[in-house]
Amino acid sequence: MPKIVATHTVEDVKHWASKGHERVEILGQFATEIVSYVAADGSNKVAVSANLHDMEGMMAWMQTPEAAAAMGSHGVIQPVIFHIEAAE
Repeated sequence: MPKIVATHTVEDVKHWASKGHERVEILGQFATEIVSYVAADGSNKVAVSANLHDMEGMMAWMQTPEAAAAMGSHGVIQPVIFHIEAAE
């Protein structure tokens, strides 16, 4: 199960942070150990890490109107960049 980190910017960091329970509910279909992060420098950059068990499912979901609506309600600014744990 690879660990992923998704990074992006948001319109309002406090609003985005308040939606953490919704992120866990949504991403829980595809991943475990979901953690949200805000930039230490106070900028509007954020990240989410997770242990991903269904990459295909998550990437397919990301293309749906439901995903667009969820990201919109969280104030996500595209692009969302995915980083996958490097194999050793």
